[in-house]
Amino acid sequence: MLLDASQSQLVLVDYQARLMPAIFESEAVAANAVRLGQFAKLLAVPVFGTEQNPSKLGENLPAIRALCDRTLAKMHFSGAEEGLCEWLRAPAPAPKGNARSLPKHLQKPAAQADERNTIVIAGCEAHVCLLQTALDLLEDEFEVWVVVDACSSRTERNRDAAFDRLAGAGAELVTTEMVGFEWLATAEHPKFKEFQALIR
Repeated sequence: MLLDASQSQLVLVDYQARLMPAIFESEAVAANAVRLGQFAKLLAVPVFGTEQNPSKLGENLPAIRALCDRTLAKMHFSGAEEGLCEWLRAPAPAPKGNARSLPKHLQKPAAQADERNTIVIAGCEAHVCLLQTALDLLEDEFEVWVVVDACSSRTERNRDAAFDRLAGAGAELVTTEMVGFEWLATAEHPKFKEFQALIR
């Protein structure tokens, strides 16, 4: 099973200015998060951010915040507890016409909304906000892909424990470049040269 850009959404969890200095391998993790956001923008994948208690921890790093279509401020560790799932679900199409104008068996079925049920997620801290958000997304029947080289915690042990738990719960573990190349699918993609520039 490969990622499909047309079915994907990207969620970047809590890359906050006051938190990042304490994060293991923070510079590489933040650089990969930015790269993920750039891939998403290049390939028309929606990008959402979350910020844990931003009045205390500050906003996400400016380079990451600028890539997000919307950013959810939250107090729960899981973004799903504060409405993230509603943002990720396509709105139901509005009914058209008068429901009484035709008998039910002659009415056309409502068109399905554009479903993007695959959530690519990365963030900090891996064993707290990322983990709880990803587990709730799985519970809400999204497909969850965790980008391991764009995630971290204050300690390597906590980060790795989160990855073990997420894999056991059914999340796919991937890397930044795996996501980009799978979204792209072919070297003949019209954005391939722009993509290459982002990974060099």
